[in-house]
Amino acid sequence: MPKIVNHNQRKEKIAEATWRVIRRDGLDGVSVRQVADEMGISLGSLRYYFHTQEELLAYSMRLVSLRVNERIARLPFNGEPRHDIEMIIAELSPLDEERLAEAEVWLAFAGKAVSNATIRALSREVHEELYAGFRRMIDLLVSMKLTKEGINAEYEAKRLHALTDGLILHYTTFPESRSKEEFMQAVSYHLDHIMK
Repeated sequence: MPKIVNHNQRKEKIAEATWRVIRRDGLDGVSVRQVADEMGISLGSLRYYFHTQEELLAYSMRLVSLRVNERIARLPFNGEPRHDIEMIIAELSPLDEERLAEAEVWLAFAGKAVSNATIRALSREVHEELYAGFRRMIDLLVSMKLTKEGINAEYEAKRLHALTDGLILHYTTFPESRSKEEFMQAVSYHLDHIMK
């Protein structure tokens, strides 16, 4: 009887191997052959799923976002906006090994987006998706009259997005420089200044 292969699961395993290569050798160190070696599969087997290195990198990049979104969807929201917002931001943040790996991979892609049009386009998709999420957070606070009078929701969403991006960059690049608690304290401090 032929072995039944879950193709989506196999693609994710290949993407995870790509992440390991990126974390070890950087994005410029990734080749289809190197990822096949990391997986312990033949080049032909890998090419069955990804015909080009560009396809492999695009899928690997999107998988980071997909995993974060899946975790956010499973969060135990309690309906208290501040609590729920802080839980969402924590899922984006390098506060454990899984999230640190995702942040390292994401930052490798972000660095490459400067000089690679394909990666820049993918990076822009996720950037805009993130901004939209931060905007929904701020709009929720405003609609529930939990913010200080007269705040600019667009500006505050951009500030929260920039703060979170900056904290992710700092904590991923220099994880020894600050504690995990300080990361979320910075987010909380920011929310304190826009909320009543």
